[in-house]
Amino acid sequence: MTDLIQTTRPLLIGGGETQLLETGGCRLSIPPTPHAYADAQLDDTHDLPRRRFRWTPPLRLTVRARVDPAAPAGTWGFGLWNDPFAVSIGIRGAVRRLPCGPRALWFFYASPPNAFGFTAGPRSGWRAMAIDTPEIPAIVLTPAAMAAAVLAQLPLVRRPVMRFALSRVAASEAVLTSTTDQVHDYELVWEWSQATFAVDGSVVLRAERPPTAPLGFVAWIDNQYAVATPQDGLRFGTLPTTRVQSLDILAAAILPGTA
Repeated sequence: MTDLIQTTRPLLIGGGETQLLETGGCRLSIPPTPHAYADAQLDDTHDLPRRRFRWTPPLRLTVRARVDPAAPAGTWGFGLWNDPFAVSIGIRGAVRRLPCGPRALWFFYASPPNAFGFTAGPRSGWRAMAIDTPEIPAIVLTPAAMAAAVLAQLPLVRRPVMRFALSRVAASEAVLTSTTDQVHDYELVWEWSQATFAVDGSVVLRAERPPTAPLGFVAWIDNQYAVATPQDGLRFGTLPTTRVQSLDILAAAILPGTA
C-alpha cells in the first residue's frame, strides 16, 4: 500500500499552502483572493512524462476527506488524472510534455459558473466522474485545440464546434449527496473494464470502459472556473474569494492489484 500523503509533492500558486495535521493528514488551503489565481495541490506527476505516470489498473484508491466551506468558489477534488494541460518543452532539464486530451477518474467539485457539457447531467456541483478521450498525437491535437478554442468564441459556429469537441469525450458521472464539510470515506476501484466509485461503502457510480493509460494521483483546491458547452462555448477564468478555503486530506492510499 502506498501512503499518498507521504509520496506526493505540493504545487502552490497564489498563496496556496499545505499543512501537516496532527492526525497525519494534510490540509490544502488557499487564501482570500479577490483578483488572481490560487491553487494548493498534491500530486505525484512532477517531472514525469505521461507514459511514466505511476498508476494503472487494477488498483484501489481510498481517500478520507472534508472541505471548508461546504461549497467553495472554484474547484476541488481528488483522484487520478493525466495532467492534460501541463506544458513543458524541456527547458533546464524539465520533462517534455505537451497538452493532450483529458483522462480522469476522480471525485470532483465545481461551483457555478463552472459548466461542463460532457454528459446530460448537471453542469456543476459535487460528482464522481470518469473521463476518457482518444489518443491523438500532440502535433495534431495542439493546433486543432487552439483552432477549436478560437472558433468556440464565434456565435455562428460555436454550437457545432463545441458539440463535435465534446463528442470526443467519453464521460460517466454521478451527482454526490455526501456533505462535503463533514468527513467521508471515498473509494475508487479501477479495473481494465470498469471503474467503481463509492462513498462510505455505498457504490455511487460504475463507469464502463474507463481510461487505461497511466494516470497520476492529484488532490487540489483552487478558485478557477471553466465553461465548455455548446451554448456558451469555451471560457476560463478565476473567481474572487473572501475567506480561506481548505481541503483536508485526512488519509489517502493506493493498493495496487486488488481490484
